[in-house]
Amino acid sequence: MQATAPTDQRFCDLHIHVGASVAPHVMWSIAQQQGFKLPVKDYWEFVDLITADPRRIKNLDDYLAILHTWTERIQSSPMAMERAVYEIIGKEYRGSLVQRIELRFNPMKRNLGGERDLDHIIHASLRGMDRACLEYGVEAGLIFCLAREFPTEQNEIILEKAIKYKDRGVIGIDLAGTETHTVELSESVDRYAEIFQRARDAGLGTTVHTGETQATSGEGVIAVLTKLKPDRIGHGVRAAYSAEATRMLADAGTVLEICPTSNLNTRAVRHLEEFNYILGTFMEAGVRLTVNTDGTYLCGTNLANEFRLLVESGILDPEQAGRMREFAFEASFLESRG
Repeated sequence: MQATAPTDQRFCDLHIHVGASVAPHVMWSIAQQQGFKLPVKDYWEFVDLITADPRRIKNLDDYLAILHTWTERIQSSPMAMERAVYEIIGKEYRGSLVQRIELRFNPMKRNLGGERDLDHIIHASLRGMDRACLEYGVEAGLIFCLAREFPTEQNEIILEKAIKYKDRGVIGIDLAGTETHTVELSESVDRYAEIFQRARDAGLGTTVHTGETQATSGEGVIAVLTKLKPDRIGHGVRAAYSAEATRMLADAGTVLEICPTSNLNTRAVRHLEEFNYILGTFMEAGVRLTVNTDGTYLCGTNLANEFRLLVESGILDPEQAGRMREFAFEASFLESRG
């Protein structure tokens, strides 16, 4: 008998990467169709290749290496992106009744270093999104990721594309990539201040990956809040260990996109019980929280499972989980568009 999606709950995923959320059999099919040369011949070896096995993942860089080395390259064509976006939205609705989803990706990491046209990649992604939304009756939008490792000129092009397609379904920008040492956290954020201001002026939502490694406490979050002023922050869990960062999050009303399984896999959070302290600290301070997946297939999860994990472990009670589910809809960039 086939499993059915829950009927008494609705979900909104604000933080889910295209490169981490396409089913392995779909990725295998795309790779084969495009004649992509893989280091494995067997499908099950391929599944291991693109899945974040906690026994092999030691930190965020190990996690990102899977994305950059394999999934983003396999998805580097208009055909691949159209199918990837379509498949993710349909699967998340069928699997856990995700009725609103904000998919994020870096279009420049899908054009083979300039060999493929960015506009074709974007148009194909929007076609996949439109088709899935029509078939399943869900709401969706795309967030374009800037990259910390990119020069400013490349990130400015990504912003220009986000603005260009703002009325077609691109709803925001993100800043992603590994944060390094404390000095860089403070000084390098300045590189993006003008870009984020231009995004806000254009009516785009803004979010930033920060506070997601053991090497950082609240330094990255403080720098981002001070200089970029995003609507939301991706992860941000290490800010719970900084009273100043926690206070600033609460005062600014900045929303945290918490991704439990992902943070456990990357060792940003050492063990499940640590979420008792992290989420408890945030909730006590009045920080606004949402629960998300980050990457469903890379992490082996879905949004219903992320909530189940927190509730069954006693970290959230059902009422708190319900409030976070509903708050995700309120914090959505799609909601701000009316």
